[in-house]
Amino acid sequence: MSEHRVKIDSIAKATPEKVLSNADLEKIVDTSDEWIRTRTGMVERRISNENTAASDLVYEAAEKALKKSSIKARDIDLIVIATVTGDHPFPSTACIVQSKLGIHGCPAFDISAGCSGFIYAITIAKQFLQNGFVHNVLVAGVEILTKITNWKDRGTCVLFGDGAGAAILTEAHKGEISEIIDTFISADGKYGNLLIQEAGGSRMPASKETVEKNLHTVYMEGNKIFKIAVKSMGDAADIILTRNGFTGEDLDWLVPHQANLRIIDATAKRLRLLPQQVIINIEKYGNTSSASIPLAFAEAVEDGRIRRGDLIVLDAFGAGLTWGSVLLRY
Repeated sequence: MSEHRVKIDSIAKATPEKVLSNADLEKIVDTSDEWIRTRTGMVERRISNENTAASDLVYEAAEKALKKSSIKARDIDLIVIATVTGDHPFPSTACIVQSKLGIHGCPAFDISAGCSGFIYAITIAKQFLQNGFVHNVLVAGVEILTKITNWKDRGTCVLFGDGAGAAILTEAHKGEISEIIDTFISADGKYGNLLIQEAGGSRMPASKETVEKNLHTVYMEGNKIFKIAVKSMGDAADIILTRNGFTGEDLDWLVPHQANLRIIDATAKRLRLLPQQVIINIEKYGNTSSASIPLAFAEAVEDGRIRRGDLIVLDAFGAGLTWGSVLLRY
C-alpha cells in the first residue's frame, strides 16, 4: 500500500473574552506580578465563563479553520480532539463537536495526553491519512483548565488559561511543499503522580471529602516537572531533527508548548535558535495545555510570521508524563 503525504491545510484559534491579569491574581492569592513574570513569563491569561465548555471553543476554532480551507465540514471524515477538560467524561468532546458541525457518521474521539495532546493527535491523524483510510481530518487541542484550578494554591493557579486551536489535516498533492514530515511521541508513566487530577475518576470517585480537599483540581510538583520538561522537550526536538537529516540551523520556527518561558528558552538554546525564531505567546495566554501549540501556531499564521513552506518543529511535554514533536513544512 502506497502512503499518502499529509499536510496542515489550515489552522485557527479560539479564546474566551475575559482576561485575568497578574494584577487580578494579586487580589486572589499571595503572589505578585514580578514573581509570576520572573518565574513563568506570564502576564495574563483567558478565563471561560460558567456557560462555556471545551466543545464551544473547539467549534469556534473549527469554523474559522474551515473558512480558511477548501475543505467543507461535510468533507471531514475523522475528528480527533486532545483534551483533559472535555465537556463530560462521556460522550467525547469530539462527538459533541461533530454534532455542532452537522457531520454524521465519521469516527470521532478524544485523547488524553496532557500538554502533549496536540502532538499525539496529529500523530494519530497522520497515520489514518497516510494509509488512505480517511482524506480530511479535524484535529484540535482544547482546555478549560481554569475550571479545575485550585485558586488557593499560588504555585499553580497563576499558570493556567483557557483556549482552543483547530487544524484541518488533508492529503498533500504532488508538487505541494506543505507536508507533515515526521512525528515523535513518548511517555513515562512512572512520573504520573507529579502532575495529576486525583479525584473524579474510578480511582477516587467524587465525594464530599474529595471536593472539600480540592482533589478535583490540578496538583503539580513544579520543580521536578521543570527539570524533566527541559530535558524531554530538548530531546524530542533533537530526535525529530536528527532522524530526518536536519539541525536547528535549518529551522524557520520552533513552536513550543507554552508552559514556562525558562523551559522554552532552554529548548531554543539547545537547538541554537535565535529568539526571533521561536513562537512565544505565553505572556498573553499562560499555559493552555493541549491548546497551547495550535493556539501559538494559528496566531503566528494570522500575523504573517509563519508562511507556506516554512520548516517548523512543534515541541511539547505534559501530564503522563508525555512528550513529543512534529517536523513539518507549513
